[in-house]
Amino acid sequence: DEYTIEHIMPQNENLSSQWKAELGPDWERIQKTYLHTLGNLTLTGYNSEYSDRPFGEKRNMKGGFAESPLKLNKDVSNQERWNEITIKNRAESLAEQATKVWMIPILDVKTLDSDKPKKSSESTYTLEDYPFLANDPLKSVFAELRKQILILDPCVTEEILKLYIAYKAETNFVDIVPQAKRLRLSLNIEYSEINDPKGICKDVSALGRWGNGDVEVGLSSIDEIPYAIGLIRQAFEKQMGNGME
Repeated sequence: DEYTIEHIMPQNENLSSQWKAELGPDWERIQKTYLHTLGNLTLTGYNSEYSDRPFGEKRNMKGGFAESPLKLNKDVSNQERWNEITIKNRAESLAEQATKVWMIPILDVKTLDSDKPKKSSESTYTLEDYPFLANDPLKSVFAELRKQILILDPCVTEEILKLYIAYKAETNFVDIVPQAKRLRLSLNIEYSEINDPKGICKDVSALGRWGNGDVEVGLSSIDEIPYAIGLIRQAFEKQMGNGME
């Protein structure tokens, strides 16, 4: 119960000079591309102690990766550097192991059909009912954000309602309200629990809003999506009980 998800390369966009040197001159692209990917994620009971320390310190400190009892961290402890190549190699290795541990079941067509999600007959709304999504730039922003949310996990589903568009796992973890110049996101997580280095989240727990959750985020450009997905992922992981930094 004490283990939480650790980003080996930190989430903080204001990386230290040590991390910039570790990642190389293209550090900004590498962080943006690989931050939340399999190769950069692990488990630890020392999340707060690791913080944004350089990789060498995370590996060698008391309770660091070199002392971790988890097989998941063995390959991390053997690395001298943590960069794009290391992250990609670890991701490929873990992905290969995952296909052997969680093999695809062979099921007959009848069984598959019986387990397909049932379409709700109550909802008759479509994206065409949202006039603000009819034209760019908001149309393109929503399309990309929608794609990124739906690939978070196979269990994620979309429900188009009258007042907002809901994305669910066990229940809603983010709701989107299209407005004239932005998308207003409601994250179903307590404001005190959100990790928001940029400080763009708003506490709406005491305000009336369409959507579920205490955290509000505004989104108006595609460039803002990677950071927004990091916030959305926190609400999703909280709901799924995976823990977070």
